[in-house]
Amino acid sequence: MATLKVLYGFHAVGVRLRTAPDSVVEVHVDPQRRDARMRQFVQRVLDAGARLVDSDDAQLTRLAGSARHQGVAARVQVLPQVHSLDDLLDAVQGPPLVLALDGVTDPHNLGACLRVADASGVHAVVAPKDHAVGVNATVAKVASGAAETVPYLMVTNLARALGELKERSIRVVGLAGDAELTLHAADLGGPLALVLGAEGAGLRQLTRRSCDLLVRIPMQGAVESLNVAVAAGVCLYEALRQRR
Repeated sequence: MATLKVLYGFHAVGVRLRTAPDSVVEVHVDPQRRDARMRQFVQRVLDAGARLVDSDDAQLTRLAGSARHQGVAARVQVLPQVHSLDDLLDAVQGPPLVLALDGVTDPHNLGACLRVADASGVHAVVAPKDHAVGVNATVAKVASGAAETVPYLMVTNLARALGELKERSIRVVGLAGDAELTLHAADLGGPLALVLGAEGAGLRQLTRRSCDLLVRIPMQGAVESLNVAVAAGVCLYEALRQRR
């Protein structure tokens, strides 16, 4: 029997309905919510042929594990994942763009990173298995569907994975507040892996040493650093600008 998981929120469930409708086992909705957004969503569920279940707020909260379900939750089959970074990169057409996250443990930050990764065309997000959060229902909700579209690969040894990227002639650029070179002065064109550390801790020493280059985001105000997801957006869109 297929392994199931729960998605919740309009975006997360909606993306699954659009990209893999056959994997949606059942969709629970709050019958008390009858606004236009819910009516359109219910029609999408019916068009996809998924089972529709009326569930009150308490039932939805228990199912989702969160009160922020927006009146929508779904049981879905776990989709098969790419087994290795090599397999994924072999299938990429054009110069790869990879985002590596070193020690991001907050699910809201990971969800936001996946969302910006999807928007900027990242081919894969890589993180260590230890000291990092996996994709759970909260991550999927915050990612607004990007957890379904961006491969998230957790590796045993991040430094080793970065070394393997370099063997593929992918340039590994790490973000560090004390770097001399600014983001906008660096060459981010071509095959690229951007590496960001956890808020506060930054990149671990072994990860730093694994980078070909360290850059910093120029800060003009009083704050010393940005949220990791905001920093990822700044870096990825600068890379996208240069690649275009």
